[in-house]
Amino acid sequence: MAYTDRVKQILSWYPSDNPGTLANLARLLNTGTLAGTGKLVILPVDQGFEHGPARSFAPNAAGYDPDYHIQLAIDSGCNAYAAPLGFLEAVAGKYMGEIPLVLKLNNSDTLAKTDFPISAVTSSVRDAVRLGCSAVGYTIYPGSGARNQMYEDLREIIAEAKDYGLPTIVWAYARGNMSKQGETGIDVISYAAQISAQLGAHIIKVKPPQDFLEQAEAKKVYEQYKIPTATMADRIRDVVKSAFNGKRIVIFSGGESKKTEDLLEEIRQIAAGGGFGSIMGRNAFQRPHAESVKLLKDVMAIFKSAP
Repeated sequence: MAYTDRVKQILSWYPSDNPGTLANLARLLNTGTLAGTGKLVILPVDQGFEHGPARSFAPNAAGYDPDYHIQLAIDSGCNAYAAPLGFLEAVAGKYMGEIPLVLKLNNSDTLAKTDFPISAVTSSVRDAVRLGCSAVGYTIYPGSGARNQMYEDLREIIAEAKDYGLPTIVWAYARGNMSKQGETGIDVISYAAQISAQLGAHIIKVKPPQDFLEQAEAKKVYEQYKIPTATMADRIRDVVKSAFNGKRIVIFSGGESKKTEDLLEEIRQIAAGGGFGSIMGRNAFQRPHAESVKLLKDVMAIFKSAP
């Protein structure tokens, strides 16, 4: 389809990227129900690796099958489907060209606890090219004692991905040397978005921020300049502004399973605050198929109606 003015505007924010990278970014923006709007709803299914099979798929046993998830992404009109190497290798040849694929290049598990959280690199940019992916994904943990290693690895991955014409989605999940509440504090989430943008991310995935300030020095600034944080929409605006004044695509995770109306209200707040979309896993695929499709379509309708 022809590029809309909004898609052209977004692509203009990445003037140093090559035509291949921009074309794949445009493909993400021009696929599915939200094609041409500049908004994204992506189905990510890395939870089997990250949380274990029973915790991830027992609520809807169809999810043990890799085919189930990509078909759900297609049926619901998602912009893309993201997963680790194994899940994508199981489906890429069957569904080639039907929906953009995103290869999640690093993953961690819950079998060991550490004060220095870091995900293992479990696949490569060349794997993404081989599987016909439109982008790669990588997780960083700002706040971890191992963060510098992740930042250095990410810069190399982004550079290689650009050589192959692939944009990069960064999962920026703060954890490590901070309180549990601080992991979703507004100052921390906005800082994580800024770090991701500075490292070269094309799309940034963060958790919805809470009305909490973790860093004493940041708290002084938020209070001095009266930065609004009372509503979710206020906090979303701050995160988006922190990603180059809204010139980087910022999407928000669905997180742990929620009641449908609570989830949709959160999506309304994300849309009202200028968020570019949602990357929603467990809240979608843990429901029965028909319910999942309806939920994702309702989420897309909210983003489609937002300015």
